[in-house]
This record gives sequence, structure tokens and C-alpha cells, in this order.
Amino acid sequence: MTVTGRQIEPIAVIGAGVIGCAIAWKLCQQGLPVLLVDRSDPATAGASYGNAGHIATEQVEPLPSLGLLLGFWRELFALGGPLDIPLRRLAPLSPWIAGFVAAAFRQRSHTRYLAPLVARATESLDRLLGEIGRRDLLRRHGHYCLWLGERSQLKAQAQMRKMARLEVAIRPAPAGLVREIAAAAGSRDGAGVWFPDTAHVLDPSAVAGAMAAAALQSGARYHRAEVREVRPEGEQIEIQTDTQRLRTARAIICAGAWSRPLLALFGLNAPLEAERGYHIELPGHAPLADAPLVYPQHSLIVTPLAGRLRATSYLELAGLEAPPDARKPARLRSRLRTLGYACPLGGPGWMGPRPTLPDYLPGIGRAQACPNLLYAVGHQHLGLTLAAATAELIADLVAGRPPPIDTRAFDLARFGRP
Repeated sequence: MTVTGRQIEPIAVIGAGVIGCAIAWKLCQQGLPVLLVDRSDPATAGASYGNAGHIATEQVEPLPSLGLLLGFWRELFALGGPLDIPLRRLAPLSPWIAGFVAAAFRQRSHTRYLAPLVARATESLDRLLGEIGRRDLLRRHGHYCLWLGERSQLKAQAQMRKMARLEVAIRPAPAGLVREIAAAAGSRDGAGVWFPDTAHVLDPSAVAGAMAAAALQSGARYHRAEVREVRPEGEQIEIQTDTQRLRTARAIICAGAWSRPLLALFGLNAPLEAERGYHIELPGHAPLADAPLVYPQHSLIVTPLAGRLRATSYLELAGLEAPPDARKPARLRSRLRTLGYACPLGGPGWMGPRPTLPDYLPGIGRAQACPNLLYAVGHQHLGLTLAAATAELIADLVAGRPPPIDTRAFDLARFGRP
């Protein structure tokens, strides 16, 4: 691309998950040349492929809390919960756990930063999908939380009070729907709430793929290679891949759980942990509702995707390279059967890493030591939810516009130097 005879180098976007694909489109929309780099085709691996498909605008509070610190043992996988931390991982995880504990004492202040970003997520995604002509992938039906058993009414009322305090829209779930879902699970008692402002997509991978396709149709280029290192070289940025060495004037790192070493040479410390989740799918299974169903007592969500249901659960801190744990999809299938789903013993499944910083805030900003290096990492369970909103913030930073919300808390400088 040239402007008045001067060649403009492309902006390298490193990582073709949903965050990177959304950023690539937003930059192309501004008329900027983009080079999208990843070792795989867009959104065919990692959390951008296997997430629940839920646009979780109700999750305005970061996870670390004093209540969770006091009761975390109830969430352990060994006791039937979603949290699994292998003993061998306790020592290497100790700095990350210390950061999590510190963040628990700052949940209220962290919520003030995260909530404005999360609150704009559905509108941002709806707007982006409209720009690329793919609003058909989004369903703005909200989602339901349902409790079963004798204390279900008390739990639903507690959720109503909590969400009202956080200024999140919430209503009682339709009584007929609650009765049907309770009956499917063989329970006489049930209660539920409806979040009207959330949404879901029909295929998470297709969403990211549509963003990438729109960027490529607008002039972006795709380079399939594994990025080994990114470093400053004078006024340029050098990207070493497994096949060649690239140079560019600007780069944006959004490589998910693999981002930490790529940021280190710019003086950025990104203590990312691969918080792994699992999903199983039920092809052809009719949904119990036209929106995601969350079963808090079982720590799982069931989302109606195109032609199938996807059930997602678990928070596993086993490390980025550990093999999948076969017990988890097996338990997930067993729980679905108790909830009334026709779930066979085997079938399609997935395990992948959610890139998570210890305070459960994303890392969005610019390297102080190299202003031409930007980053968007650490979106934990909210990668799909925050993809479009994050892309808008990065586009503002690239263009030199002030962002619409306060992003100071997202700067990786909060973790010191590597």
C-alpha cells in the first residue's frame, strides 16, 4: 500500500483467534494494511474454536473474590467441582496463585474497570457482524440460569439480588420453561432467572472465520507460520517464524496462552496461565430452550449451536502442554444424562486453553519501551464476548484516538517487568 508515493508497511497481527481476527477486520476497515500471522487457519484451534458460544455480558465481576478464597475447596474436581489443580503444578503456579489472592481483595475496584468493557460487548459484536454481513451468526435471546431441588428458589432470589447490585438486567425465568427443564432432570422443584441482554452465536469458529474472511477480502494478507520470537529492531519490529524472518513497523500480539514469551523482549510481563476448559457436543439434539442454559449446581453451560448442542465446563490448571484428562468429558456426559439430555457415552469433544491473567482482567495496551508494539491478551472466559469490543479499543490506540472507556487497569505494566 502506498500513500503519496510512500510505502506503508502492514501491521502484523500475531494470532488468528477471534481476538486477532476481529482486530484485523477493524484495522482493514480503517484502510490500514494488515498481515495476519498464525500457525493454524483462523479459529481452528484453541479457545476461539471450542468456547461455549455465550456472549457473557453478565460477567462484569472478575473471578477472584474473598468468597471464592474461603470456599474454593468446594469447587475442587475431586469433590465434584470444576476446578482441577494437579499437585505437581502447585509450585510453578505459586506466583500466579499469589496474584489471584491479591486480586481477590480488589474485586470491587477491578469490577469498575471490567464492567464498562463487558457491558458494551453485545452491541460491539452485533455492530461488527453487521459490518461484515454476518448478523445471521448471532442470536440475542439472552440466557437462563436454572437451579434444581428444594433450595432452588432461594438461590434464584440470591442471584437476582446480586445482579441488581451490579446493575445487570435480570428477570425471573418463565415458569413453564422452568417446569419443563426440571421435569427433564427428574426434579419436582426448580427455579430460574433470565438475562435478557446476553446473547450467543451459532458457531464460535465460524464467527472468527467470517471476521478473517472479511479482512482478507479487504486486502489483508495471511501468513501461516509459527511465530518463535518477536523483538524490537531499531524503529522496526522483527518477527522470527519457523520459516522466515519478517520485519514490520508495527505489530499487535494477541496469541492467547502463547503470548507471554512473545511480549517479554519488549519489557512486558504477562503472567498468563492456560486455564483449560472442555466441551462435548450432541449432534442433532433438540435444544431445551432457544438460548444457553446455565446449570450453576453442575458448573456447566449448554448452548444451542447450529445443528448441535455444546456443553462446556471445567477450570483446569494442568499446564499448556499436558494431555487431556479423559475423566472430564466422561463426567460432563454423565451429568448431562442426569439433566435429561440424550447423551451417549462417547462423541465429539474438545479441550483447549483459556489465556488467563491472575487478576482476571485482560491485557490491552501498548508497550512503553516500544510504542509500535500493542497487545490484546488474557481474556480468560470472555474472549469471544470481548473480541469486538477489544478490537475497537485497539483500533483507537492504533489511530491515536482516545478510547471510549478507561483502559489503564488493562496495561500489563501492572505486573512489573519480566
